[in-house]
Amino acid sequence: MGGCSETMSQPPIIPLKPIPMKDRISMIFVYYGRIDVKDGAFVVINEVDGEDRERKHIPVGSVACIMLEPGTRISHAAVKLAAVTGTLLIWVGEAGVRLYSSGQPGGARSDKLLYQAKLALDEGLRLKVVRKMFEMRFGEKPPDRRSVDQLRGIEGIRVKKLYELLARQYRVKWKGRRYDPKNWDSGDLVNRCLSAATSCLYGITEAAVLAAGYAPAVGFIHSGKPLSFVYDIADIFKFNTVVPLAFKTAAKHPSQPDREVRIACRDVFRETRLLKKIIPSIEEILAAGGIDPPPPPKDAQPPAIPEPEQIGDEGHRSK
Repeated sequence: MGGCSETMSQPPIIPLKPIPMKDRISMIFVYYGRIDVKDGAFVVINEVDGEDRERKHIPVGSVACIMLEPGTRISHAAVKLAAVTGTLLIWVGEAGVRLYSSGQPGGARSDKLLYQAKLALDEGLRLKVVRKMFEMRFGEKPPDRRSVDQLRGIEGIRVKKLYELLARQYRVKWKGRRYDPKNWDSGDLVNRCLSAATSCLYGITEAAVLAAGYAPAVGFIHSGKPLSFVYDIADIFKFNTVVPLAFKTAAKHPSQPDREVRIACRDVFRETRLLKKIIPSIEEILAAGGIDPPPPPKDAQPPAIPEPEQIGDEGHRSK
């Protein structure tokens, strides 16, 4: 009976499961604080003279990604809770511009990875995917009989003109896209705003790519970088979301441009419902290749322990 009463006195354990990316808020930046788990909650603690003075709760399971800036410490328990709930942790430099590391909340499933790799390795299939990316980015089909390199050149010219158009629209002095990720202060105001804005977009795009079960490194237009596919997908939404707000922010000459940009990004991601669009767009882009994801081999060994049913996206790992 003693064992029974002890068991009954234990608080009920609520199973934690990732919720779909489309139902989450986009991102939270944390700096100068210690992140831990207290009473089952994900909290940021402000310490004064070694004592906990203030706690701020973060709804970790309903956030796509949490950006951890310099001055932030995080406990093992907090990292584990973020992993279980499928929230991407990204350790970044000042203003989120430089990426140091990321804690993967999901990742490439074998079937999705083989599908993505087959599309990227076959030149004909890759061209179909790139043409679809071009069409979704610019709202029209690209010229026929063009290679990936030629389409990349056409894209570059259009992007340059879009930057110039936005600079005129917001009356911002524009000398071109120039920045040094190792020296945040070396860039002019508009380039600093653009760097801060695109880093926000890359963060939530990476979270979506991982949640969908694909590999961030296997790109189609971009290649050779750890986030090539993230850049491919983010570019589709960039000029409809973060680039105009970066120019708009720069035109105001704010004293804290990175903070102004983050707030604006958070708002525009919510207003455009961007997290609801990214994963369906990924699937639509890859479907342009015209092939089906490969079925598992007939002699494939099933998992020894069946995966529990989940409500999250396909790339989210179960507990």
